[in-house]
Amino acid sequence: MPDACLRKSILIAFLVVATSLPNVARSAAIEEFYKGRSVPLVIGYSVGSGYDIYARLLARFIGRHIPGNPTIIPQNMPGAGSLKAAMYLHGIAPKDGSVIATIGRSAPIEPLLGDAQFDGRSFTWLGSIASNSSVCTTWHTSPVRTWADALTKPFALAGEGSGSDPDSFARILKNIFGAKVKLVTGYPGGSEMNLAIERGEVDGRCGWSWDSIKSTRPEWLRDKKINLLAVFSLQRAADIPAEVPLISDLAANDEQRQILRIHMAGQALGRPFFTSPGVPGDRKAALRAAFDATMADPDFIAETTKVKLEVNPATGAEVDRLLAEVYATPKDVIEKAKQAVRN
Repeated sequence: MPDACLRKSILIAFLVVATSLPNVARSAAIEEFYKGRSVPLVIGYSVGSGYDIYARLLARFIGRHIPGNPTIIPQNMPGAGSLKAAMYLHGIAPKDGSVIATIGRSAPIEPLLGDAQFDGRSFTWLGSIASNSSVCTTWHTSPVRTWADALTKPFALAGEGSGSDPDSFARILKNIFGAKVKLVTGYPGGSEMNLAIERGEVDGRCGWSWDSIKSTRPEWLRDKKINLLAVFSLQRAADIPAEVPLISDLAANDEQRQILRIHMAGQALGRPFFTSPGVPGDRKAALRAAFDATMADPDFIAETTKVKLEVNPATGAEVDRLLAEVYATPKDVIEKAKQAVRN
C-alpha cells in the first residue's frame, strides 16, 4: 500500500511538472523577445494633445509590467484624424507585438461609416484607459454661445480629417440638426485646433474630450474662455454642468437616436491602446496583462491623479465585445449613420 501511495505521489508530481513546463517555456520566450528591446508606441495625434498625454504616461509605466521590461518609445504619427496610424499598424507594422499604438476612439468604427480599409475588430486590443464624454465648444468671443445659437447663427469648427470626432460631430450638427456649420479641416491634432481657436481662424471645435480640456486647458474653463454647446457621448461626465444638453436628448425621433448611438459608441472606447493584427497568442496575453497591471500600478495612478486625467479602464476583452456589438448593427441603420457624416 505505501508503495502504491508513493507511486501515485510521484505520478502527480510528474504531471504537475510536465504541464507547467510549456507555460514556463512560453514565459521565458516572451521575456527573451522583449528583453533589451525598444518598443515604439505610435500616437495618432500631435504632441500635446489629450491622446499624446495619455500615451506618454502609459509609456513611462507599462514597460515595467511587460516580461523583459522593454523601453517604450512614444512616436507621434498624426494624420487623417489618426487613421494614418491605424493603417500603419494594420498594414505595415510588424505583426509580432513589437509595436503598440493609440488612435482616436472613433477610428475603429470608421470602416463602418467611411472609406477606411481595415476592420476595427482585427486589431489586438490591449484595453482603454478611460471612457470619454466629449463636448462641442466655441471661443468666448464667438456669437454662437449656446445650443440655440448653433441652430440659428453661422459658425466655423476645426477638424482633423474624415472619420475623426471633430469632423464627424460637426457634420452631425449640420446634417441632423440643421446647424449652420462650416468645417475647416486638416489640423494635425488638438494643440493646433486650440491655436486656431485662439487666433480666430475658427469659432471652436467639437469632439473635444472633457478630461482633455481639464488637463490641457483648465484655465479656459476657469476663466470662461469657452462656451459649452452640447455633450457628445452616451453618458455625461458627472462634473459637466447640467445645463449643457446631452446630444441624444436633442434628437427629434428614435431614428435620430439610433444614428447618434452608433456615432457615440466610440466615446466608450475612450483612450484605446492596441497592437497589430495577428500577434501570437502568448504575446497578446502578456501585453494585455501588462496593460491591466499598469492600470492598477500605484505610481501610474498617482501620476494621472496629479495631472487630472480620468482613469476608468476597460480590458482588451471588453473592447473586443464592444466592437463586436457595433459591427453587428443592421446595415440599414449603418447606411443612415453614414449619410449623417457626409459632406
